Amino acid sequence: MKPNHASTQPIGIFDSGIGGLTVAHAIVRYLPKENIIYFGDTAHLPYGDKSTAAIQAYSVKIAHMLLQQECKLILIACNSASAAAYELVKEYIGSKALVTNVIDPTVRLLKEKYASRHIGLIGTRQTVNSHIYKKKIDELNLNIRLSSHATNLLASAIEEFGDHQVLDSLLRVYLSHPNLRNIDALVLACTHYPVIKNKILEQYVSSNHNTIDIIDSSDIVAQAVKKQLETHNLLNANGVCSKHFYVSDYTESFAANARLFFGEEITLEHYPLWD
Repeated sequence: MKPNHASTQPIGIFDSGIGGLTVAHAIVRYLPKENIIYFGDTAHLPYGDKSTAAIQAYSVKIAHMLLQQECKLILIACNSASAAAYELVKEYIGSKALVTNVIDPTVRLLKEKYASRHIGLIGTRQTVNSHIYKKKIDELNLNIRLSSHATNLLASAIEEFGDHQVLDSLLRVYLSHPNLRNIDALVLACTHYPVIKNKILEQYVSSNHNTIDIIDSSDIVAQAVKKQLETHNLLNANGVCSKHFYVSDYTESFAANARLFFGEEITLEHYPLWD
């Protein structure tokens, strides 16, 4: 597939809220000349407790908007939306732009580094119940044992409190679950979770008395996006990394977190998905 877009066109990134900012920030680090358009669907967050049909409707609507912005690549920076809507979005976009998700690059890392290991995974109920990671990992046939646990309140708590000690008790309950014992690594299968990555590791060690690898998809996905753009000769060699942020509902927490992530003043443009 070869999109009809010049290399100077932007990368479109979307998530239900601030979670995708972890991926967007990594992309800015790895691809400092790329122009970024970010859509935070704050009116419908979190996606993790929404139905598959609802997530698909939101995702296609956002993808349409990003196509109107002439994005050369659309990144679904949300595990729940990647699980529920990636194939549908890809079909809807067709050859108009590249489409990628946050699940496949993480599975590729597991393939390369964790054969015959016991892997834990935490994510939203939507992501865990889709069994998409298990299906993809089983297809590798590398004797990787996956133990998943839905940590459904985490994304909303991170949206509300960020990296605050109020999350400690929540993490203590989640990370002491029997499914997550005796694992070699823990996949953070929600793009909100890297915001509290260090806290997750500390609480896991405290609850289980052993250390593990934390698999944060942000850098992994950014590297995959870079490789995809290189493959299609779409890297921007002359850009200045302009950043444009849209939200479906204005929230001060999103604005504050965007400023924190990028260390600069951020202007949010209100773009309701449905009038």
